[in-house]
Amino acid sequence: MGLGDKFKNKAQEASGKVKETVGDATNNESLQAEGVKDQAAAKAKQAGEAVKDAAKDVRDDLNK
Repeated sequence: MGLGDKFKNKAQEASGKVKETVGDATNNESLQAEGVKDQAAAKAKQAGEAVKDAAKDVRDDLNK
């Protein structure tokens, strides 16, 4: 996973948390749900990138 991707995913996750918190504080269910969705999307991307990184590590170990 590239460093830029890590930053983008963390930023999306943080943005989602802010939206969720603001939505909770203002009783805005739509904003709260959007925040939860953004966090889930960021975590899914992070999980996918972790799988790619692990596969690359295994491939690198086999090539030694």
